[in-house]
Amino acid sequence: MSLPVRFSAEAASELNAAAAWYDVQQPGLGETFLEAVDATLGYLSDWPGSGAPVPEVPAGLDVRRAPVARFPYHLPYVVLESHLRILAVAHDRRRPRYWAPRVIE
Repeated sequence: MSLPVRFSAEAASELNAAAAWYDVQQPGLGETFLEAVDATLGYLSDWPGSGAPVPEVPAGLDVRRAPVARFPYHLPYVVLESHLRILAVAHDRRRPRYWAPRVIE
């Protein structure tokens, strides 16, 4: 059974900003980035437990992260009963775990 995916407002904003940045770097690259994110989300929807567990989060929360193929980004997310909540569209080498406070929102 596939779980629906829902983005936090911050994650949706980060997704749009990253895609726009890539499009400035090379026209069409933003769309390629969005397709890579969509492929990751499709996989996570079918296999929610496949992301790597994120240590040091509040007990009882299934927080995981999945890489975005071909791009230095990952998607931290929480597995809930009814859906996956994407917490961030985070660059691999910038501001580690800045999104952690979003876990409890």
